[in-house]
Amino acid sequence: MISIRKIGVLGRTYRHLNRYRQILGVLFKYGFGDLIETLRIEQYIEIGLQMISRKRRDRLEKLTRAERIRMALEELGPTYIKLGQVLSTRPDLVTVDFINEFSKLQDKVPAFGFDAFTKTIASEMGRPHELIFETLDPQPLASASIGQVHRARLHNGDEVVVKIERPGIQRIVEVDLEIMLHLATLIERHIEELSFHRPVKIVEEFARTIEKEMDYTIEAASMERVAGQLLDDPTIYVPKVYREHSSRRMLTIEFVDGIKASDVAKIDQAGLDRRLITERGADILFKQIFTFGFFHADPHPGNIFVLPDNIICLIDFGMMGAVNRATREIFVTLMESVIQHDEPRTAEVLLKLAQWDEEPDITQLEKDVADFIGRHLYKPLGDIELGKLMQHLLEVATKNRMRIAPDIFLMLKALSQVEGIGRQLHPEFDMIAAAVPFIRQVKKARLAPGRLMDDVTRLIEQSYTFINDFPKDLLEISHALRYKKMSLTLVLKDMEKMLITHDQISNRIAFAIIIAALIIGSAMIVISNMPPLFYGISVIGLAGFLTAGFLGIWLLVAIIKKGRL
Repeated sequence: MISIRKIGVLGRTYRHLNRYRQILGVLFKYGFGDLIETLRIEQYIEIGLQMISRKRRDRLEKLTRAERIRMALEELGPTYIKLGQVLSTRPDLVTVDFINEFSKLQDKVPAFGFDAFTKTIASEMGRPHELIFETLDPQPLASASIGQVHRARLHNGDEVVVKIERPGIQRIVEVDLEIMLHLATLIERHIEELSFHRPVKIVEEFARTIEKEMDYTIEAASMERVAGQLLDDPTIYVPKVYREHSSRRMLTIEFVDGIKASDVAKIDQAGLDRRLITERGADILFKQIFTFGFFHADPHPGNIFVLPDNIICLIDFGMMGAVNRATREIFVTLMESVIQHDEPRTAEVLLKLAQWDEEPDITQLEKDVADFIGRHLYKPLGDIELGKLMQHLLEVATKNRMRIAPDIFLMLKALSQVEGIGRQLHPEFDMIAAAVPFIRQVKKARLAPGRLMDDVTRLIEQSYTFINDFPKDLLEISHALRYKKMSLTLVLKDMEKMLITHDQISNRIAFAIIIAALIIGSAMIVISNMPPLFYGISVIGLAGFLTAGFLGIWLLVAIIKKGRL
């Protein structure tokens, strides 16, 4: 289990302090020196402006903030690359420009040694790797930030691939997460414009995400779940999981020798049908989304293989998405309203799918939706790209300060990726037309007699529960109020502004009374010739007049500055 603690004092260990300086140095290098100064942590970084040449600074100034952050994440290593990749799927946490830039991050790191690989196998399985595998290739097939993959053969002759968690990665991640959490806390405390992005929540969400990714039993369960759901579909193949040779830090699955879906030349050489492959690939994704609500969320070309007889094989189930039935139905309604050019309905449905802190301006949202439809949808359906369509719709939501839930975004991203592969294999491919049967299926299921009866039954049950529980809840609230176990706090909107205005009025009246009293008192002192005298005028009275004059001018200036006489 990953354990992260807030760092109260930097340098709990030398390793923490050294890594902290390294992180701050990279931030400084990519033009975030102002951030370091604002957070008041420059004492932990022993570098100066001389580190960056004038030419380099000029080049950095031409880059966007998102580009510079992406470059910094790449230099900071595996944990930060993984952070960027996770954020590229979280429109509820970061804006579209950051999502687009973070999508470019590549999770490729140098391989670790074969001895460390075999030691981890022995540690996880409780016996040497020779007793499990007949052969184990010392050259890795792939090496990423979290794990490394090697090809092997079991003693029964089965060809497999073995994924092992990188040695020491958990400790590295924990240290980086502690530093991330400390920086996020400082940012939320000191930088108001960045606190809107909720940096502490971003780190906490990332910690939960990376913890799941570092547990290979979750990936194994996802593979088995998808395989079970698509068991009756001969057009899809999911590699077998060898549970007896897998653990939290080790995953052994069947080796599949296929052609990458993007390798058009090899597909043609093998005599496979590109159009059929495209149709099957889209159908598989639509079935996962609209029928089961559990889908492969990263179907890029490297994760889709084509087998003989045009069979589609999915690999790497580390990133999965899930959408419930209600969300699927709302999404279908959104697609329909967009295609039908229905701006008010599109805005209404978009509100149901999104989250927000303050309710958006509906009129402005409808205008943005109308502009979006005008730009993209007055063309033949076959020319409409679903991926770009949904990407721009996401931008409309972001513009109106609305956040799309992560799984909805993962669904849009998966649809876009499959559409991109499909058009590469079959340029005339129409993703929207391919989705029509599944849209009809969802609509038909919504109106099925059994479904309607279930909905009515559920509504009756909820109504009965409310009617039965409401008097009890009300009685409990009244008892709590009576015995002072609960208090009510009323927050009146704009009350603070009204109180400030009231204080200003009161202060001005008090000021005016004091000035009037000074003038009257000073006049009485001058008339009575109270000593000491200066040219026959009372000095005390004269001082009173001068004080009253100064206060009067001060009050007049304050009123003029406010803009109201």
